[in-house]
Amino acid sequence: MNPDETSQEVLSLFKQTGALLHGHFVLRSGLHSREFFQCALLLQDAVVAERVCGLLADLLREYDAETVVSPAVGGIVVGQEVARHLRKRHIFVEKDGEGGLVLRRGFTIRPGEKIVVAEDVVTRGGRVQETIDIIRAAGGEVLAAGSIVDRSGGQLPDFGCPFHSLVKMTPETFAADALPPDLAGTPGVKPGSK
Repeated sequence: MNPDETSQEVLSLFKQTGALLHGHFVLRSGLHSREFFQCALLLQDAVVAERVCGLLADLLREYDAETVVSPAVGGIVVGQEVARHLRKRHIFVEKDGEGGLVLRRGFTIRPGEKIVVAEDVVTRGGRVQETIDIIRAAGGEVLAAGSIVDRSGGQLPDFGCPFHSLVKMTPETFAADALPPDLAGTPGVKPGSK
């Protein structure tokens, strides 16, 4: 399947599952948007999760990683499913008391361990970068990273490794002090993870 067909299939699944929301949303990045990809709704169906994460695993398979690491909360199901498809170990990083990500629960990364990072949606790539930084600080080698949706419009940072996604989009986003009238007149909601 070519990338355009894959993208169309995944977008169709977002629509079929009611996981592509429309309204006024405040993203984790602090930006505002009219669209929100609620991957939890997409991934609640095990058959859909298997299909979508299997497609992402196919993009990451060539890197022959030992371990898949994902940022919590949104990336946990994605990472687990990708790891299942790749027949690899999965661990995750999660928020500490101050909102940053840390490796906990007894998870460890060996020096030189070959790792891919799996996430649900990226806008600015902050959680992916934070995850990569944790892996590298522990001595792990990040071979690649990937997400179901890249809504950055090509504005992701250089992660120092290849980055892949099933869907690439450039939805409109707005700073809080530059909202268009239709969004300024309605309260924004934060449907994502805290």
